[in-house]
Amino acid sequence: MTHHDTAVLRVAGRPVARYTARPAIPARLAPRPYLHPVTTLAGTAVTELSPDDHTHHLGVGVAVPDVEGHNFWGGRTYVRDRGPTELDNHGAQRHVAFVRCDPGGFVEELRWVAAGAELLRERRTVTARELTDTAWALDFAFALTNTTSGPLSIGSPATNGRPGAAYGGFFWRARRQQEAPSVFTAAGEGETEVHGTRADWLAMTAPDTPRPGGADGAGGWTLVLAGATDATRRDPWFVRTAGYPGVGSSLASDARLPIPPGGSVVRRIVTVVADGTLGRDEAAALARKAVTV
Repeated sequence: MTHHDTAVLRVAGRPVARYTARPAIPARLAPRPYLHPVTTLAGTAVTELSPDDHTHHLGVGVAVPDVEGHNFWGGRTYVRDRGPTELDNHGAQRHVAFVRCDPGGFVEELRWVAAGAELLRERRTVTARELTDTAWALDFAFALTNTTSGPLSIGSPATNGRPGAAYGGFFWRARRQQEAPSVFTAAGEGETEVHGTRADWLAMTAPDTPRPGGADGAGGWTLVLAGATDATRRDPWFVRTAGYPGVGSSLASDARLPIPPGGSVVRRIVTVVADGTLGRDEAAALARKAVTV
């Protein structure tokens, strides 16, 4: 499964995701491990890596725009009363070791480092398992522990003065196609209705359409993201469909998230990766199955 700095996740003998633990990318992109490509069981790609619209979007992973002023998201930093600003403040998530690694998943230790110092130590647990003949689940859990001698806090552009931009945490940059994807929860539909809301699960679905520029298309797909712990379910969803397709769980939405010395922030999201465009009832059923298996 693993070869030096990469790992391949398999479900029912088929490769469904590649994990790059030590990417060679510029500091401005906040270097960090990522999953890409991630595919459905039929082989349709559902992630994007460094797309032209946001080169710092790296497939599936954990990205935080503000850890005590250090940017672990990549790109520009939102500064209160100034807006998005180019700063030399980027951090990096550094792979330490795979504690466990097999075709069904891995446990990884990472260091979050900025300005030559370690701020956080992370334990990341990722597993892949079959749900049905056309759907599998990516179980992604992370624990961020403050290893400094003082308190730290996690922020977002929203907590720094930009309304509606509470990104930061688990983030999935989805595949861009000619038609923007649909997004819905049990109670709402569309980016305007579901962005910033709290819901046990959220689905993003795209039909079988060609990619921009006339490139070959692929089969339709659906992602169903579900919070698997009470703390995770309390985080609002960050959703984009019109500008680009992406969804994540917000660690700091209304206020900064404090982490005392030695304290940890733990989150777990399970994502159903399905072939075809699922409806609300199908998505809800798969979400329940994914978090209870």
